Formats: sequence, C-alpha cells, structure tokens
Amino acid sequence: MDFDFSDDQEQLRDAVRKWVDKGYDFERRRRIEVAGGFDRAAYTELAELGLTGLYVSEAQGGMGMGPVEGMVVMEELGRGIVMEPLTQTLICSTLLEGYGPESLQSAWLGRIASGEALVVLAHQERKSRYKLANCATQAKEAAGVWTLSGTKNVVPVGAQAEAYLVPAMIGNAMAMFLVERSAAGVSTHAYATQDGAAAADVSMSNTPAQLLTLEGFTALEHAVDIGIASLCAEAVGVMDKTMAITTEYMNTRKQFNVIISSFQALRHRVADMKMQLELARSMSFYATLKLNAPTEERRRAMARAKYQLGVSMRYLGQQAVQLHGGIGVTDEYIVSHYFKKLTQLEMTWGDTLHQLGEVSERMQDTAGVFA
Repeated sequence: MDFDFSDDQEQLRDAVRKWVDKGYDFERRRRIEVAGGFDRAAYTELAELGLTGLYVSEAQGGMGMGPVEGMVVMEELGRGIVMEPLTQTLICSTLLEGYGPESLQSAWLGRIASGEALVVLAHQERKSRYKLANCATQAKEAAGVWTLSGTKNVVPVGAQAEAYLVPAMIGNAMAMFLVERSAAGVSTHAYATQDGAAAADVSMSNTPAQLLTLEGFTALEHAVDIGIASLCAEAVGVMDKTMAITTEYMNTRKQFNVIISSFQALRHRVADMKMQLELARSMSFYATLKLNAPTEERRRAMARAKYQLGVSMRYLGQQAVQLHGGIGVTDEYIVSHYFKKLTQLEMTWGDTLHQLGEVSERMQDTAGVFA
C-alpha cells in the first residue's frame, strides 16, 4: 500500500505548518488562553486557508477534500496545540451535508465553509459516560415545530458557536437537530477545559430546533468516528512536537558537565518514546483509511486506533515530563502544555479503558491469530 502523500497534500501540510509556526506561536496561544480559550480572529485565519471548508463540497463553497487531507491538517494543528475547534467544523459540515435536508445545507454549509458560522456538536451529558445511546434530552413536535429540553455538557466553544448539532430522544428513538445559540430557551455556562480551550454547558428549555435527521444514532456514531480520526491525527502532531522539544532539551541540558542525551538509560527512554509515536502514527493512518468503511468496520477500527493512541499519548507525555525534570510541569515551560493536551486528548471521545471495552465488545467470533 502506498502511504506517500500527493503533491497537493504536501502543499496543504506546508501551508498549515507555516501558519502554525508564524501565526500561532506559543505566546499567541497563551494570550488566547488568558482571554478565554477561543479567538475568532484565529478561526477566521483558518477559514482563509480554506480549512473550515475542507469537508464541504465545492458545490457548497468548500474544498471538497477527504479524510487524508483532514489528517494532514490536524497533525499540523496538533503541533501548535491550536485551540480553535476545527475538528468540530469537520464533524458538523459532514453531518449537514450527509444527513441534512437541502434547506439546512443551503442555509449553513456556505457559512461554515467561509468561517462566518461556527457549528459544533453538543452531545455529551453528565450520565453518558461515553455511551452514545445514553441521552436524556427530549424532543417534542407541536404544529410542525420541534422543541428540545435538556442540558449538554463540555460543548466546545459552546458560548461562542452560532449553532449546535444536538442529539435528542423522540420516544425511544434518537434524532439529530440543529439549534441556534440565539434561539429562545438557550442558556450557556462557559468555562475553560484542561488545555485552556473554551467550553460550556448548554441548557435548552422548550427551545425551537430544526430536524437534521431521524437517524440520529447513526449520525452520532459517524460524528464521533470523524472526531476520533481527527483526534488521532492531532495527537500525532502533539506527540511529534513533544518529542522534538524533549530531544532538543536533552541535547542542551548538562548534568555533571555532560550533555544528558549521552546517558544510555535516557537514550533508551527516548527510543521507547519514538516507538510509541510511530505506533500511534500507523494507527492514525489506519483510522483515517477506515473512516469511509461500513459502519461496523469503521466503529471497530476507531476503537482500536483510539486505544493505541491513548496508550501512546500517556506514555510519551509522562516520559517527556520525566526527562525534563521539575521544569516539565511548570506553567511557564512549553512542554507542560503539550502534556496537558495529551492528557485531555486521551479522555476525549472515550478514554483508553472505555475503548478497550469497545474493542472487546466488537470482536467477532473469528477473532484470533488462527482466523
């Protein structure tokens, strides 16, 4: 199998890397974090690069690209631990175009592609525990108008987004709706997540909503799988940069008047970190290539990938901190922020223990070395 990237994909990678290096340095990120964890100007710059329209078809004003391009972009954004939620844009543009009626597509896809509108998935609830079927938000229809009541937690940029895609129950079946933040009955409680990015709890009380699809659970599974593949790519970028920072530190830090990178025991640790990074990279490729597979095959692949990424992120992040010593956990030093990001990513879209359970549940009767 050919894993080489095309010239267009390499040019895309180069453009995003240049923006991260020159336009989103660590000092700008710190300023954004202090200001609340989201910068509309930075998000607009992503839109100017065409990234907000990456998964939007050309007919709707986007770039019409696919999972491999998404992986390339998210790796580079991971290297800069960019807080603006491009993953959410990729998810919501895919759901709108793949499941939504023409009226919603024409109303939102062009605005999403241009960066004018930010739409995010609001699906988590306190009792969900990563189980997608656990949904307490209720939907009711009266005189042709849908209304939603319920609360969604840890919604990315929930207080800044223009709209949300919200799964809600109609009796015993799940549907997916679009809710505008300006709609009656919507209230938000904003806060910062572990990595400093903006999030909010979003409450709805008899809030008007537009029906996206009655196949809500199918759409939600698809959304989460796009999120996992995107996260895997982002995590590879975060780990790659963490490795670079750590090796640079080891090549300059002296102990007993000797560069510490010459110590054999420490070199063995770095070799193990590199192996975990390459394991993660291969599983990120795997997740990306399975993103358009049939549902059961796709879900099984995402659980495997997220499990390996969780193991790799935890190991590499902890070793990076250990190799730096005390400075590795100080807020003033950059590697601590990469460690926090890896810690948060490990718990996003289902933590490692949850994904191990998913892998186990999705094993087929033929699983095993003799299958």
